Amino acid sequence: MKLLFNLMLCALPLFLWGQNTTTQSAVSAGQLIETIITETGSSVVSNTVDVIKEGNPESEVTGIVTCMFATMDVLRMAVKKKCNLIIVHEPLYYNHLDETAQFQTDSVFLEKKKFIDDHKLVIWRFHDYIHRIPADGIISGMVEKMGWENNRVKDNPYKFTFPNIALTNLLKNLKDTFPENNFYVVGDPEMELSNVMYIPGSSGSQVHISQLQDPSVDVVVAGEVPQWETYEYARDAVQQGRKKAVIFIGHINSEEYGMKFCADWLGKFVKGIPIHFIECGSSYWSY
Repeated sequence: MKLLFNLMLCALPLFLWGQNTTTQSAVSAGQLIETIITETGSSVVSNTVDVIKEGNPESEVTGIVTCMFATMDVLRMAVKKKCNLIIVHEPLYYNHLDETAQFQTDSVFLEKKKFIDDHKLVIWRFHDYIHRIPADGIISGMVEKMGWENNRVKDNPYKFTFPNIALTNLLKNLKDTFPENNFYVVGDPEMELSNVMYIPGSSGSQVHISQLQDPSVDVVVAGEVPQWETYEYARDAVQQGRKKAVIFIGHINSEEYGMKFCADWLGKFVKGIPIHFIECGSSYWSY
């Protein structure tokens, strides 16, 4: 009987560990990142940018911050909250691949890197895989932010239908969501619309134009693009009398609340570790 009791004591920790590894008080950043990628349900993304940008993957996670950009203010707030794993959607160092060779003598880069190193932060980019969560994690967060849940087309998470509203009314809806920001619009303000395609971030003019070419799409709501691309295609389409419009709301506006979705989603399977979403807001202000 005593032998059986001892065997049960030995087996109990193994049983508890097998229930959910993310409930343990000590988990490394690398282990947690692997769990997060697995939870997305995505197949392996080749050449992904979703890698650790700074920090030691063996670091024990004390807390998690999700954000759009790991700005200096976001990093300072993370340290105050005693969080050392920063899950960021966009680049850390000013270009898509976070190449830093050109910044090795740059004071801005050096100060940011020193802050990260001094506070032993781990910065992990969560870009490719979050978009592969069913219905797209970034879009899901933005839909909640804009209140478009009832307008979402069931078989296309990026398409929305509205009951014949004017373009100006759609803009009022967006302005209510983002009161501090301005938008760039091409199109007749009185144009009545029904079908909107939401294209976040910097997806590129080819994606924008392909949707404007679709007869079932009236308006594209997008993040950003060079002004000599989609803007001019849309302007020619409007001046030809076509029922088309495009609204650029800014890269950060178009995706940031996807990282709030990320924090809420992480909370469903990461237990015992504090999780915070921190807004970085727009990079600039409008005058």
